[in-house]
Amino acid sequence: MFPRLARAMERHMKKSLPLAVIFVVLSAGMAQAHVGHGSTLGFDHGFMHPIGGVDHVLAMIAVGVFASVLGGRALWLVPLSFVSMMVAGGMLGNSGFHLPIVETIIALSVIILGAAVALQWKAPVSMAMTLVGLIAVFHGFAHGAEMPADASSFDYGLGFVTATAALHGAGLGLGLSVRRYLKSFSANVWRIGGSAMAVAGVGLLGGWL
Repeated sequence: MFPRLARAMERHMKKSLPLAVIFVVLSAGMAQAHVGHGSTLGFDHGFMHPIGGVDHVLAMIAVGVFASVLGGRALWLVPLSFVSMMVAGGMLGNSGFHLPIVETIIALSVIILGAAVALQWKAPVSMAMTLVGLIAVFHGFAHGAEMPADASSFDYGLGFVTATAALHGAGLGLGLSVRRYLKSFSANVWRIGGSAMAVAGVGLLGGWL
């Protein structure tokens, strides 16, 4: 079932990639066009939500690093899978639907992604897409559920998509830089960095962070 789902997601990603790229590239200009209007509140809140929580920041940077470890088409398919499923989760969260243990799953996602980076797990692209896609639903749900009542849902969504794409980009840039400039030490870098991230996830799970 999961391989078929992942292949279907991959086909959808390939078709939607140009629109997604345009969407993210134009987002800054769209945000500026909203300055001075009520919709700015929605964009600002949406943008700050992912970067205002250490759990979201760690997980989203880890997705980019994980994609860089896999290389090839995973460089864009894995982050795009996360963003797409996060939007779906955000819509679900904003609808009033109840999803249990969201914060627990988000903390566990930091541990899982940190371990994947530490072990330099060479997962098949379809499996990596499925994993990050499932994780993204819970991150998106948290974003959607906490949207201010007076915020525009479009602008709020645009904000958290833009922030997420930026964090993925930071993770990709970090991963590709390590692979290029610290090639001889990359295994140790990811072992230490991924392990530290997993430990942070344990702290989040235990309520210590």
